[in-house]
Amino acid sequence: MKIVDAKVFVCSPGRNFVTLKLTTESGLTGLGDATLNGRELAVASYLTDHVCPLLIGRDAGQIEDIWQYLYKGAYWRRGPVTMNAIGAVDLALWDIKGKAAGMPVYQLLGGKARDGVLVYGHANGGDIPSTLRAVEGFLERGYLAVRAQTLVPGLEKMYGITKEQLRYEPAEGELPLETVWETRPYLEFVPKLLHTVREQLGFDFHLLHDVHHRLTPIEAAELGKRVEDCSLFWLEDPTPAELQESFRIIRRHTTTPIAVGEVFNTIWDCQQLITEQLIDYIRMDAAHSGGITHLRKIAALAELYNVRTGCHGATDLSPVCLAAALHFDISVPNFGIQEYMHHTEETDAVFPHAYHFEAGYLHPGEEPGLGVKLDESLLERFPYKRTYLPVARLRDGSVTNW
Repeated sequence: MKIVDAKVFVCSPGRNFVTLKLTTESGLTGLGDATLNGRELAVASYLTDHVCPLLIGRDAGQIEDIWQYLYKGAYWRRGPVTMNAIGAVDLALWDIKGKAAGMPVYQLLGGKARDGVLVYGHANGGDIPSTLRAVEGFLERGYLAVRAQTLVPGLEKMYGITKEQLRYEPAEGELPLETVWETRPYLEFVPKLLHTVREQLGFDFHLLHDVHHRLTPIEAAELGKRVEDCSLFWLEDPTPAELQESFRIIRRHTTTPIAVGEVFNTIWDCQQLITEQLIDYIRMDAAHSGGITHLRKIAALAELYNVRTGCHGATDLSPVCLAAALHFDISVPNFGIQEYMHHTEETDAVFPHAYHFEAGYLHPGEEPGLGVKLDESLLERFPYKRTYLPVARLRDGSVTNW
């Protein structure tokens, strides 16, 4: 089952995606997601110029060996570009292995550990009443878990606030949009939002909130303590995690569950967080963290310390990555929840897929492999468009975490 061809496709059916396609001598193909939001062409070049030539002639069934070869063989290890490229290769190889076996990938991972994958949607609004209506909308569509975000008075732009309720795309413009951020108004307003949601809509669904790395550890501890009676499923990315031990401060002050990890790339980024039980959910995804092969090792470590998974699943990841996450989610014993945002109709046309939503759960489908195809005939209609994620500044003009 030798690899005879490796191609990289860059397209923009509503937003930019980088897709790797591997072909074997028997004609089997596999797809991998290599999308790195705002830095897409860096990964595309890494694959085209440095990785694809290394894959020709290799046995597509030797997934672990190829992973180690690409990771250790480069000498320059880790980082989002390298790990996203390795992740794309890994997903494509699992896709091929599933097709060769005539089985969906989850069967190769040990079969189903649950009947479906619990997902949460993103509800947001320009004020508390509109966010409440958005939460109600998700509940009416059958969601069992909803993330609630609202615009803070006095701030014109904020992470998570969009006019489209089923999707969110923050990357836009030829140059980064610069937004203004203030922490104290946020800390005063968000507890009002979350308490109002519970007071008016009750506790019969899971409620989540994303801080998006905006707070210091002690500020995050304050927020977690102030919303404990809201029974959050999790408080996401409360503070930047480069200094993993800083999460000890949050742990000392609040019982609100903590989730982190969407910007992590390897097991070493979260080792201390997991082994010291400083978090409750690890949010790494199958594309940015080196594929299913590496993600399974992270989940195995997390299981030992009662940490559950909660894979990143925003629309900056293509249906290929979402499908891979679902095969992982439905098979891993310590699964927690899966982020789910709807892609555009154009994206779904380019990437026809077998997964589907039903009554609060996603199901990966029963097609062999990952269950996602690439309609190459549509790619020319959606050429790449350079975009950037926003940059945030404090009122005094200094750059802060977006």
